[in-house]
Amino acid sequence: MTESSRTRDPADALSPVLRKVEAVVFDTDGVITDSVRVHAAAWQTAFDAFLRDHPPADPRHRRPFDPRDDYLRYVDGKSRVDGATAFLAARGYDPPPEQVLAVAAHKERLFTERLREHGIDAYPGTVRLLHALRRAAVPMAAASASRHARELLTRAGVLHLFDALVDGGEAARLGLPGKPRPDLFLEAARRLGVPADRAAVVEDALAGVEAGRQGGFALVVGVDRATGKESAARLLRQGADIVVRDLGELLVRGAPA
Repeated sequence: MTESSRTRDPADALSPVLRKVEAVVFDTDGVITDSVRVHAAAWQTAFDAFLRDHPPADPRHRRPFDPRDDYLRYVDGKSRVDGATAFLAARGYDPPPEQVLAVAAHKERLFTERLREHGIDAYPGTVRLLHALRRAAVPMAAASASRHARELLTRAGVLHLFDALVDGGEAARLGLPGKPRPDLFLEAARRLGVPADRAAVVEDALAGVEAGRQGGFALVVGVDRATGKESAARLLRQGADIVVRDLGELLVRGAPA
């Protein structure tokens, strides 16, 4: 049984902070679906292969990709090409575009293989929040730089709960710049018919939190799955209004069903 199919408590109600907004835009990886670990593992294999085949001149840059710190700092929330460019630049590279594309393509193949082989789940707390928002008739959108967002949400059994989806394919078709620019989230809010200043954004990535703040959203919720003081502090410094470890924290016990 997947996480999304577990029994939900009908008594869940929205916390006061969410009752002030008219729509909610969710990031996908690490917020809705437990897919960050799969992305990070795929990046680690792709980057370490590149570092092995093209050793940096500076010995300080030769350490392997860290699937936690390097992932959060350089690739989380960004498109594959932007993430690959950021990490390689941090290790002293100025590679030609074809090398960046090759690393990104390698990561894409690895992620797709692991996704198809093992599947993915939605976080239980997130599923509870989605159903509570649905009961309260609050429009919801999923927004992601990933072209896999639709497949991820479908496999996790939650796609039907969203009124709109703006994924990496749509972003490319519309020419939307990636995070920390807010365009992806603004397009999602537009499709819900709610101005950003009356909507919330829920994000776990620093770039995504910054995008929510730049977009003028009424509420920016940071999700800290790392559950560390410093990681939560970074989200707040980047522009989150509040930080939670699990989206179930945005629910309160309502009247018994």
